[in-house]
Amino acid sequence: MNKYIFLSILLVLPAALCAQDTWTLKSCIEYGLKHSHSNQVYANEKKLADARAKEALAAYLPTVTLTGGLDDNVKVQQTVIPAGIFGPEDIHVAFTKQFQVNPVAQLDQTIFDKSLIMGLQANRYTKLQAELNIVKNEETLIYNICKAYFQIAVYREQIDLLHTTKETYRGQMQVTQQQVNKGIVLLKDLEKIKVNYNTSLAQMRVAETDLALSENQLKFEMGFPIVEQLSVQSITNETIDFVIPTTDSLQQSSTGNRTDYKLLHVNTKLTEIDQRRLKNIIYPKLSAYARYGSIGFGDELNQAWSTMASYSAIGLKITIPIVDFKRQAQITQAKYKWQNSIENFKLEESRYQAELENAKTKFLQEQTNLLLYTENIKLAQSTFDVIHLQYQKGTTDLTEWLSAQNSLKESQSNYLNSLYTFFQAKVDLEKAQGTLKTFYHAL
Repeated sequence: MNKYIFLSILLVLPAALCAQDTWTLKSCIEYGLKHSHSNQVYANEKKLADARAKEALAAYLPTVTLTGGLDDNVKVQQTVIPAGIFGPEDIHVAFTKQFQVNPVAQLDQTIFDKSLIMGLQANRYTKLQAELNIVKNEETLIYNICKAYFQIAVYREQIDLLHTTKETYRGQMQVTQQQVNKGIVLLKDLEKIKVNYNTSLAQMRVAETDLALSENQLKFEMGFPIVEQLSVQSITNETIDFVIPTTDSLQQSSTGNRTDYKLLHVNTKLTEIDQRRLKNIIYPKLSAYARYGSIGFGDELNQAWSTMASYSAIGLKITIPIVDFKRQAQITQAKYKWQNSIENFKLEESRYQAELENAKTKFLQEQTNLLLYTENIKLAQSTFDVIHLQYQKGTTDLTEWLSAQNSLKESQSNYLNSLYTFFQAKVDLEKAQGTLKTFYHAL
């Protein structure tokens, strides 16, 4: 088996040589990566992750707050000094006035909070998760555009083959009509050919509809305006090489390059960090503060403002959690989430490995099948050409001619199905190996 298989596939000629703009697979992918609306969604997710990282970091940065209070004690509260302290009777005394103002500025700084430290460790994985989601979205776009593009290629090839078949039936109908007029053949022979001709017309209409739907699907995947024309050149005009992976390269390929695999690893780390963060809430939290404010009292509002006296304070605050049943429940939940993430990682790793092995087998199988069906279509065409010539000379009958034509149509159908299945197997293999972007850049 040769190192390379030369397959008919869609390639675009340079724009200078074309009457209208045409699109290669690579140019379709390039457009999709730039214009798909999903790109903006994941770009915003990346910005969201950056903002969350700043939010987590801000918990360890100083915060400054400014508060102010204005009380209008419509009825001033009084307290009682018991009798015997300043005299024989209770004394009712008010320790404030009707108006009280109290502006305060305070700076708070966290000195130690182990749960916050663990939260900061999650920032790196949160950012990495957002970056991997962008890569995954790009790979999804490449995969979907390839599928739609190859589908168009196959439908166009099918239409070309059906057009050739239709013209063959049309020409034979004209010849047979003359033979019927001369009484050489029966009318039923002409009707048999006409039935096959009508069937070809119906198949062409179906293929044209399928082609239009596939073109719309490609436009959707690319983010291309649906109402605008997207010209993709016929598959039969150019060729492209698909490198056949060697046995060694297939054996060396692994699932480690898959973005899905990397995302699973990141998710597992995030659940582990979250569990550790909740556990660390039990440690004491130490913070410092500095406060500066003023307070004023007065029977009139302007008197309260004019008599304000300032004050200040600095200090430390320590918080030691003793009993928190809610936190214990949260720790238990985080523990099982982490354990499940580990098991899911192992499960998905096995599934990805199975997908890779199946993709290798499928690709090699479809590669062989395509070679066989390509050979079959050549043999069927050669056989039909011989029988067609014999029929024209009158050395064979219409039944054999129709049988040869049906065999040719069947071989064409098998070839088209094999061609698309091969394309599908190719992109499935690239996806399973995590090399879709490498495949795109190599186009």
